[in-house]
Amino acid sequence: MGDDLSSTVGIVALAAAALATIALCLAVVTFRQVRRLRADQRVVLGEQGVDIVGHAAALDASFRALHGYITDAAERLDARVGVAEGRLDRAISHCGLIRYDAYNEMSGRQSTSIALLDSARNGVVLSSIHHRDQARLYAKQVSEGKGELKLSPEEEEALRIALAS
Repeated sequence: MGDDLSSTVGIVALAAAALATIALCLAVVTFRQVRRLRADQRVVLGEQGVDIVGHAAALDASFRALHGYITDAAERLDARVGVAEGRLDRAISHCGLIRYDAYNEMSGRQSTSIALLDSARNGVVLSSIHHRDQARLYAKQVSEGKGELKLSPEEEEALRIALAS
């Protein structure tokens, strides 16, 4: 019976030694994983030792401040774009040019009519009529695509070209 007891104690001792070895191995693996995790945290959080919750709160505050700045910048940009678009609406966006011989003198097509209109079809028609020894310049106002004064056929053609562009 003594041998039975010693063999039982021996088996229990071996089993305990095996469990202790397994526990030691698991402790070493866990220690290495924790050390690797802490190294990764130092990369993300820096050396100041801030915990992950504090770091997340600081990131949230930074993102909120950045969002506010970007919102303000976008509003200012929208206002500036609105002003620029208003100016562009009044800029020349349609033009039409026609050259012709006003007096049929065989001197070439020296006379010119040009229509300059904005996006609302408002603007001016300028006509430069050249004769042998003189030139005259005429300007006629255009509102909503129609001349306020009677336009010559050449001026009408320049206006039609401008409106088609």
